[in-house]
Amino acid sequence: MVLLPFSLIFAGCVSDATGPAPQPSPSGCSDPDTAGCVVASDKQRIREPDVPEADAKELASGNTDFALELYRQVGAGPGNLFYSPYSVSSALAMTYAGARGETAEQMARALRFTLPQERLHPAFNALDLALASRGDGAEGQDGEGFRLNVANAIWGQVGSSFAPSFLDVLAESYGAGLHVVDFVQAPGEARRIINGWVAERTEDRIKDILPEGAIQPGTRLVLTNAIYFNAAWQFPFEEEETAPGDFTLADGSTVSVPMMTGNAQVRYGEGDGYEALEMPYDGGELSMVLVLPSELGGFEAGLDRERLDGVLASLGSRSVTMTLPRFEIESTLDLVPPLTELGMPIAFSDLADFSGINGQGGLTISDVLHKAFVTVNEAGTEAAAATAVVIGETSAPEPATLHFDRPFLFLIRDHASGAILFVGRVVNPSG
Repeated sequence: MVLLPFSLIFAGCVSDATGPAPQPSPSGCSDPDTAGCVVASDKQRIREPDVPEADAKELASGNTDFALELYRQVGAGPGNLFYSPYSVSSALAMTYAGARGETAEQMARALRFTLPQERLHPAFNALDLALASRGDGAEGQDGEGFRLNVANAIWGQVGSSFAPSFLDVLAESYGAGLHVVDFVQAPGEARRIINGWVAERTEDRIKDILPEGAIQPGTRLVLTNAIYFNAAWQFPFEEEETAPGDFTLADGSTVSVPMMTGNAQVRYGEGDGYEALEMPYDGGELSMVLVLPSELGGFEAGLDRERLDGVLASLGSRSVTMTLPRFEIESTLDLVPPLTELGMPIAFSDLADFSGINGQGGLTISDVLHKAFVTVNEAGTEAAAATAVVIGETSAPEPATLHFDRPFLFLIRDHASGAILFVGRVVNPSG
């Protein structure tokens, strides 16, 4: 049996989560043999999924475990780092819907999916819809409205057949319809269309998620998930207070960078080998948690969910004077090696079983590509990410002072669900 490469793309984007269920293209075209058409399951997205609270918590807990395990893999190298574990999990969850046998078992272990498929996908749906409801009336970093948007789409080969049960899961739980493109005869055009979709849904922050050569004549399916975030600080920094300051690098040398300065009543904590600060975004539903370790490498080596839970538990309301560098990070990651190390090598081999996608098998993942962007300034935060998987075929405490003037970690989290949307590391704010 000849196995065809399977592609999945994951990207930061504007949300389709609160939009209509997958529909045919504006022209009404739904012909699977005509490029440009949208073939939708006759199922509608479930807008009020009946998900037990225990399942929602189990999904968030597993996603946090995966986020930190992935950090240990992709953070092993030097330099600044930024990625969206939520984006990666969502994209691969759609792929997992078509996995069977040992392939599915390995993916579940690597991605920390502990719920059975029939409960996992509704739990993702409930979380997506909850995130889409955040920020009502809040401001964005750019003075426009708060945005936390998630979107999903599937891109299939003209004339290919896909299992109705697979399309049903993606329609009901991810709001994703099947866009028909021609990977065989027009790979460049297919790449242009998919890259354009991702760019549009990330407000042009993620471009060319599929590089030259990513689409091959054997490509049969690309799944895309995108996330875009734009929020103002609840307590913004004053631009006139920003001034050059020294940031100490890991080797002991220093660079001069713009340092923002502010004072606010926020949540501050400290523990063995770290200080931490939680800065809320406008609306109070999401925040950035910044962790300043006394020694970066040692803290990273012991960073797991228990350690993170300890950091979050240490946070309490306190008046804090802080300095934080302005920074901007772009990361491009090939996730096949870390995902292999996390325990799902069979998905990238000729032994892969994705028969749930087309009812026949013969598909394997050839690439999992991830790009992410974040900028932090006096006003707030803008962040976007994309991942592509290609398949073919009490009493007031004393005020605190915290200077982020050496390497630190940060994450952006949703309070109600506990979901970690983005994770980053700043070792040199100057680039």
